[in-house]
Amino acid sequence: MSDNAPTSFRPGTGRRLKLMVGGLALVLAAGFLTMRVARYHHDSGLTAQARQDASAAIPVEVVTAQAGKAGLPLTLPGQTAAWYESTIYARVQGYVGSWSADIGDHVKKGQVLATIETPELDADLLAAKAKLRASVAEQQRRQAEAEFADTTYTRWRDSPKGVVSDQEREDKKAQDASAKANLEAAKAQVAVDQAAVDRLNTFQQFKQVTAPYSGTITERRIDIGDLSTSTTPFFRMAKADPIRVFVEVPQSASSDLMKAGTDVDVSVSGKHITGKTTRTSEAIDTRARTFRAEIDLPNPDLSLLPGMYVEAAFQLAGQGAVQVPASAMLFRPDGPHVALIDAQQKVHFAAVAIARDEGSVIEIGSGLKPGDKVVLNISNQVAEGDAVRITAIDGKPQS
Repeated sequence: MSDNAPTSFRPGTGRRLKLMVGGLALVLAAGFLTMRVARYHHDSGLTAQARQDASAAIPVEVVTAQAGKAGLPLTLPGQTAAWYESTIYARVQGYVGSWSADIGDHVKKGQVLATIETPELDADLLAAKAKLRASVAEQQRRQAEAEFADTTYTRWRDSPKGVVSDQEREDKKAQDASAKANLEAAKAQVAVDQAAVDRLNTFQQFKQVTAPYSGTITERRIDIGDLSTSTTPFFRMAKADPIRVFVEVPQSASSDLMKAGTDVDVSVSGKHITGKTTRTSEAIDTRARTFRAEIDLPNPDLSLLPGMYVEAAFQLAGQGAVQVPASAMLFRPDGPHVALIDAQQKVHFAAVAIARDEGSVIEIGSGLKPGDKVVLNISNQVAEGDAVRITAIDGKPQS
């Protein structure tokens, strides 16, 4: 047989090939069917779990509303202020000649703190006194003229008829009136010049800068040789016995603390001082929604200094309200609400009125009663009538 002749096809080869292809197809079909069944069971399980999760009750924590206390403590920050606090200025122009008080010195009312040299004022006073002396001399001259004119007129007035003419008599009368007018003008000038001297003498007293009251020098702003004008501050001093305490009170406590006379305990640096509110502003500051209360405290040993931070503790009267934590409050467009739990553990939203906000605790005036179960930090997914699952009541875990 030639090498180029075609190879003969063996009998049965095509049949075996078909059987192999058919078996592979069956295996692939069985694998695909198995995967589809497994995927179906997996998806069914996820769907069932999702339905179960969706129908499960939302867990919540519950607290019991409590009756308000008979009295509530309220501690507020405050600061001390001097009874008087003044900046002392010079009243005359000149130069500082000396000063005798420094910061921390306790001075008495009227004590000399500094002296001022006033050469211009001294010269003005000398000139005014000289002018006054000239005015007094002029007054004396006018006095003599008036007396002479008066006697002359009297003599001419009482002369017999025909001895002097009527014209001469009227002339002497006019001269008498003129002399008296000149005398009055001279007296007025003396009064004016005397007032000028008195004014300058008064300014001479201000050459000594004195303490307006007994207190403590807190600042000295001058030294020898400094120019002194009416706007030059010399010292700053304060009177700290008694001392004031300023406290800004929130408007929620206005019903208890707006009127003076409330007991208060002031603590500073471990020291406690009891007192009463002396006065209040009796008006709410619209910017901070607070009002100022002042407490006057005796401070004979000056242990309290102006500007110190203090804490003022008040005892507020109870209002018979119901207390709940602040986390139980819901604020909606129509006002504050709380979420209540009934016996079937379903949620009901109740509108309430806030009587007092103490920060972490809210006093409810109406809409809630002691013993009600209130939800804390309720989710916005919970709607009216939804069933929930209680996980804790008043902090105690529930099974």
